[in-house]
Amino acid sequence: MPETILPDPGSGHQWRPRADRRSTPTCPRFKRTPEHHALGRALLELRARRGLSQEQLGFEARLHRNYVGAIERGEINPTFRVLLKLAAGLRLPLSELIAVYERHRAEGSTDPRA
Repeated sequence: MPETILPDPGSGHQWRPRADRRSTPTCPRFKRTPEHHALGRALLELRARRGLSQEQLGFEARLHRNYVGAIERGEINPTFRVLLKLAAGLRLPLSELIAVYERHRAEGSTDPRA
């Protein structure tokens, strides 16, 4: 069985394999919210604008590609440090990521892949 993988040393999110299903976040109190979906949609939009794959963004931001995908799906509550890494990987200020997030939040989007 593989070791526990930490996507970012300061994030606190751990992924542990379970026998009954795929790996899932172990944060027991985390609940997916419209805010997480709006952030995921914003990240997806900005990544697509730059023509980056999840793997390319992950490399640029020094995050695992699966972690980037989980944020885009609204499955992860990223820390401020992770948001800074994503903004750096996208080569834009964090304020632009937040502005796109706020636009998506105002639209009330609930599906990060729509």
